[in-house]
Amino acid sequence: MQAARMRFVQYLRKGDLAKRLGLLSEDQKSLVEFAGLDGVPNDLKSLIAQNPNLEELARKAEKQPRLVVNDDVTLLPPLTDPGKIICIGLNYQDHCDEQNKPAPKEPMFFSKFNNALVGPQDNVIAHSASSKIDWEVELVCVIGKVARQVPKSQAMDYVFGYSVAQDISARDWQKERNGGQFLIGKSMDTFLPLGPAVVHKSLVPDVYNLNLKTWVNGVEKQNGNTGNLIFKLDDVINRLSQTITLLPGDIIVTGTPKGVGMHRTPPEFLQPGDVVQSEIVGLGKLCNKIVAP
Repeated sequence: MQAARMRFVQYLRKGDLAKRLGLLSEDQKSLVEFAGLDGVPNDLKSLIAQNPNLEELARKAEKQPRLVVNDDVTLLPPLTDPGKIICIGLNYQDHCDEQNKPAPKEPMFFSKFNNALVGPQDNVIAHSASSKIDWEVELVCVIGKVARQVPKSQAMDYVFGYSVAQDISARDWQKERNGGQFLIGKSMDTFLPLGPAVVHKSLVPDVYNLNLKTWVNGVEKQNGNTGNLIFKLDDVINRLSQTITLLPGDIIVTGTPKGVGMHRTPPEFLQPGDVVQSEIVGLGKLCNKIVAP
């Protein structure tokens, strides 16, 4: 299998009405189209649910057309309709330290809605309802099969792959309004850029040694490593699956390292015209412009 090609993307060609599925090159400059392959759906969630033979899929992909990623190609979120978006707060020790909070004794879970999803190069709306819009680069874990009461020792068998997210947050709504509940502050439209691809786990030899960074207008704001996750993926999947059945295509957004705007001195928040770049080395890079509503 050409493992280097197992970087799944959803996209639109100019004039398309329905999304397509393909494989993105590592440099994000070209993709292999799956269109026309027998038995291959046009969306990643359905493909994951099929539990595909990836070696066979890679062989078929060898004969498929290659497309240059240019202005006629729009990269969508690699998953546009996950059944669940489950997020974890305070999951890096340095992020706890920057707000003078002890590490939590157990994971702090919350959720975002699908309306927050946008693609790796899409705009993020600076909603006028908030004056404190912040950045948080995060590793995303994509579930590959039905997970119910999974033992910790087997949890990683249920992972399909990984992606990059920017967990945009309206801090005033998260911290000061809505009774202290995170939902509105985290789920505003466009508040979850995702992508550019879902990278199959076979391409990630050590998920706990990935550098992740955020830049705002070219200035580095976050620089962390997934080795500093407090609650690792096997622990998280084990805990969640005791009470919530995880399904193929569900995503877990695993937390952010230090360097968020809210805890800088003085605090910094995103404004229309700002450009946020988010990268996890080996998984890909997002570039999202902040725009007025």
